[in-house]
Amino acid sequence: MITEKPTRGRFFRMSLIVMSILILASCNKVPVTGRKQLNLYPESEMIAMSLTSYSEFIKQNKLSSNTSQTNMVKSSGARIQKAVERYMTEKGLTSGLKGYQWEFNLVENSEPNAWCMPGGKVVVYTGIMPIAVDEAGLAVVMGHEIAHAIARHGNERFSQQMLIQMGGVALDIALQNKPQLTRDLWMQAYGIGSAVGVMLPYSRAHETEADKLGLIFMAMAGYDPNNAISFWQRMEKTGGQAPPEFLSTHPSSGRRIQDLKSYLPEAMKYYKKP
Repeated sequence: MITEKPTRGRFFRMSLIVMSILILASCNKVPVTGRKQLNLYPESEMIAMSLTSYSEFIKQNKLSSNTSQTNMVKSSGARIQKAVERYMTEKGLTSGLKGYQWEFNLVENSEPNAWCMPGGKVVVYTGIMPIAVDEAGLAVVMGHEIAHAIARHGNERFSQQMLIQMGGVALDIALQNKPQLTRDLWMQAYGIGSAVGVMLPYSRAHETEADKLGLIFMAMAGYDPNNAISFWQRMEKTGGQAPPEFLSTHPSSGRRIQDLKSYLPEAMKYYKKP
């Protein structure tokens, strides 16, 4: 029997075949919009890792002592949660919430930011409260960030970066071999990095999905989705010298406001005053 010695080119071709199979097997659809996305890791693994990361974050950061604002965060979060659960039930997508253990916290941080990990762990930074102004404005933030989690955008970004950095290895192997890099990519993928240029930006497709779905969630929770327009107008005023839209994966506030106005008629179908 003549055996062919594996050449570098042959090894490379085999690697491409294996990678292609891996990617095709990992292509899922966004639970709501049906857009195809790359999720290399089961959501159960994402939720398990989020519980650890969230616990570490809460231990290392100071919770706000502002009782009024904290109560507002928890109240808005609870209403959006119920709306999400109702929406997913109506759409036959309750499996997408498996393993969720909702929690809402306000953390002392001057950055105007908020995020939601898979599993329903939501953190709002005090820096965004002056822009939110009231509970309706906060519902815009809550709806948008929770929509990112429901649509599994973080998993998608994490999978893309892990594919680039480590070839898409199993999560437990990545944590064992390169724990710091894996955790850094995780934190960045879910918007927890605080330094400019560190956080991995959501794509425009992600932002559009989160905006649309976020409006529906807040409307179902009894918040007028028109509040999203005034929220982003306030954000635009505090944004400083923003880069041109074509240089950013995020739509500019002006463009976002235009898009939100076009989404409002659909969102208003879900709105009922409490």
